[in-house]
Amino acid sequence: MGIQTSIRRAQSCAVDAVEAVREFHQAVVQENIALVVFFCFGTYDLESVAAEMRRLFDGVQVVGCTTAGEIGPQGYRERSLSGVSFSASEFHAVSGCIDRLQQFTSSTGYSTVQTLLQALEARAPHADASNSFAFMLIDGMSAREELVTHTLQRALGDIALVGGSTGNNLKFRNTHVYFQGQFYLDSSVLVLVNTRLPFKLFKTQHFVATEERMVVTEADPARRLVMEINGLPAAQEYARMLGIDANDLTSACFAANPVVVVINGANYVRSIQKANPDGSLTFFCAIESGLVLRTAKGIDIEENLKQAFARVRSQIGPPQLVLGFDCIWRRLEMSHQQKDCINEVLVDNHVIGFNTYGEQYHGVHVTQTFVGIAIGANEHGSTDA
Repeated sequence: MGIQTSIRRAQSCAVDAVEAVREFHQAVVQENIALVVFFCFGTYDLESVAAEMRRLFDGVQVVGCTTAGEIGPQGYRERSLSGVSFSASEFHAVSGCIDRLQQFTSSTGYSTVQTLLQALEARAPHADASNSFAFMLIDGMSAREELVTHTLQRALGDIALVGGSTGNNLKFRNTHVYFQGQFYLDSSVLVLVNTRLPFKLFKTQHFVATEERMVVTEADPARRLVMEINGLPAAQEYARMLGIDANDLTSACFAANPVVVVINGANYVRSIQKANPDGSLTFFCAIESGLVLRTAKGIDIEENLKQAFARVRSQIGPPQLVLGFDCIWRRLEMSHQQKDCINEVLVDNHVIGFNTYGEQYHGVHVTQTFVGIAIGANEHGSTDA
């Protein structure tokens, strides 16, 4: 099928969960669907969402998750349900769920990937890294993204993996993935997709490292806690470097002032989730003692995103779809004027996705980035940034 039917995008802002699913289904339903992906705000009645999804998409492969905000044909929204359907005329897809992430082991990850690779090969015998990609949705409160992402990417080999950590507004609790008709906690969904259409996986961030350094002198990586920076209480020292009082640390402050770690010459943002009463800081990523962090300086977020999409278009042409995973801290940082302008960029590039508690890119769990899979319209190869 052509551009109008192989990928169908939709978003419902209906308050009622059942009505939202019905509006979504009406907009994306097509013959011979290979895959449906949806993102919904956590305030919906999830049992109602699941029941109506099962009824309307009976026999169809559907995956999804809860969010900290949705991205759809109307741009950024909250309390909505957005998503996309893919036609089997252009796509082959297989999916699996890994539950009990607190007990996740490397063998579990490798077993899941091997099962899915075999299933994809059965549907698309010529599937390889040049015509296939993978994406994951993972419980954003599991604190297992680092291990799971690294393991799955190693098992996938040259097939590139991206994804997003599920959200629940700014509550930071009870985030869900959806698989085979049910919502699950402490779980991850992995999807492998093969297509003859061109695609590009990409990542962009609008922060660059400064020369100002700080050393993590006490941390609990398993809980993503940093107790001391430069030998002092973490919140106090972080606030001092910003020139403010520790009592004035807020979500907006953390969004505008992340820190950066340099790995193999590349900058990776490490966002702070919250300051705790004991003076420690909770991060969105695991932080180890002895790690050297740098303060970060923001550049124009709108221009940075425009440049990222310009690079995408230069390689695959105008995208039919960008499946996007965008950190909630990025949206919180934007002014109203910036958000309006960025909405135009998202709409123009056909972005469907959600605001995350973290992003995955290849084998690395990252934060405060926009990670995407852009799918073009013509059959002229694929690229991977």
